[in-house]
Order: sequence, then C-alpha cells, then structure tokens
Amino acid sequence: MNRFTIAFALLATSGMAALAEPQCTSEPKQKWITEGDMKAKIAELGYKAKVFKVTKGNCYEIYGFDKAGKRIEVYFDPVTGNIVEQHKT
Repeated sequence: MNRFTIAFALLATSGMAALAEPQCTSEPKQKWITEGDMKAKIAELGYKAKVFKVTKGNCYEIYGFDKAGKRIEVYFDPVTGNIVEQHKT
C-alpha cells in the first residue's frame, strides 16, 4: 500500500465513526415512554422538534432547535427520557 491509500483508509474509517449513532437501550418497547409523552417532554425541555424518529440504535432522535434557536440533533433514551447525545448542526 502506498501512503495515499493508507491516509485515505484512515480518513474514511474515522469519518464513519463520527456518523455512528448511539445505542440507547435494549429494553422492550413496552417499557419505553410513549412517543406522545416523549414529544411533550422534549417540548418541556425547550426543544422545537422538526423531525422526530426512532433510530436503529433504539433511541428517540430529533432534529430541530434548542432554546436559543440553534439547530440541533439530539438522541434520547426512550426508557428514561434522558439525553444520550447531542450535536449542534
């Protein structure tokens, strides 16, 4: 392998790690906070969700805005409602 190939491989794998979403729970969906209750909790926290979804990692995820109007992406544990990961976008 030449240096270019090695450098490209390192960049590609480091970029993929940054895009990985968290694994939030392995609990059955019967133990999850309902989507309606979670959306209400998210609003109480001051977030304005434009997109709300369930991820492959069993998280509730939103894309929207925080209290300051900054664009955000937030992953929530669907059992506890706690924030697992948050990013400004």
